[in-house]
Amino acid sequence: MKHVFHPTAIVESKKIGAGTQIWQYSVILPGAAIGSNCNVNCHCFIENDVVIGNNVTLKSGVYLWDGMVVEDDVFIGPNATFTNDTRPRSKKRLEVFNRTLIKKGASIGAGAVIIGGITIGEYALIGAGSVVTKDVPAHTLWYGNPARQKGHVCQHALTIKPR
Repeated sequence: MKHVFHPTAIVESKKIGAGTQIWQYSVILPGAAIGSNCNVNCHCFIENDVVIGNNVTLKSGVYLWDGMVVEDDVFIGPNATFTNDTRPRSKKRLEVFNRTLIKKGASIGAGAVIIGGITIGEYALIGAGSVVTKDVPAHTLWYGNPARQKGHVCQHALTIKPR
């Protein structure tokens, strides 16, 4: 299966897996690596030092900055925001950016803000509009500002009730 790039997308990377679709007005820089069967919706931006696994969905308006790793089967909702510098200054580019890891199967809701340098655990679920400022363990549900753990979720994103 071949990948599909919309004619308005700027795709400079050669490291894009089979079956991946990149839609209108998205920009993929040359150092980025994107796995197979991904869906990069319109108006997305993926910087050079970004690795994206297989079967990942990036909804519209998602920008992934240097220092990010997104593992397989991750969903990132529209306009979710990521940072990679906790002390930004104009015209001061870091040599090494904060590393952010989104583990396998995690889902991040629309408009969530993820502060650079944290890990979102496997199959974790981040609610829409949340501001995540610290590591999120696997199979947990987080929401709010600042986001706090509100429960546990299974691999299918269903809430697990404590016994």
